[in-house]
Amino acid sequence: MDEKIRAKLEELRKMLQADGGDMDVVGIEGTQVTLRLKGACGGCPHATMTIKQGIERILRETVDPAIVVERVA
Repeated sequence: MDEKIRAKLEELRKMLQADGGDMDVVGIEGTQVTLRLKGACGGCPHATMTIKQGIERILRETVDPAIVVERVA
């Protein structure tokens, strides 16, 4: 599952980069994914929405419905 999550995150990363942002994968343990947003996304007031309603939702729909994505500073 780790490989599937990383592949999908790489696709999503390209979208963030197009808006001047980026992300680092801090860790993946089972269905728990920890990300760090950078660039324009790092300080954006909508970062939580990007994580939960964007990245987490897409990972749940395409990889595993049990995935939880958390953001670290």
